[in-house]
Amino acid sequence: MTAIQQLTAIIEREGDGYVSLCPELDIASQGDSVEEAKSNLMEAVQLFFEVADDSEIEHRLHAEVFVTRLEVPIG
Repeated sequence: MTAIQQLTAIIEREGDGYVSLCPELDIASQGDSVEEAKSNLMEAVQLFFEVADDSEIEHRLHAEVFVTRLEVPIG
């Protein structure tokens, strides 16, 4: 049986493409579209779980990540 891990993907435009980040593992990727950046990030995360040993996963995996928006007065 395959376990499913829910993780966060933050994707933002950078230049002509998109950069994707999984903050729980500090793994990043990129792509020409949002979907490609997401797919490439999923592949990078899957590869990490395939090759990393348990101690590295434990060290890098942040159990709680909060994504929120800030309202900051400027000027």
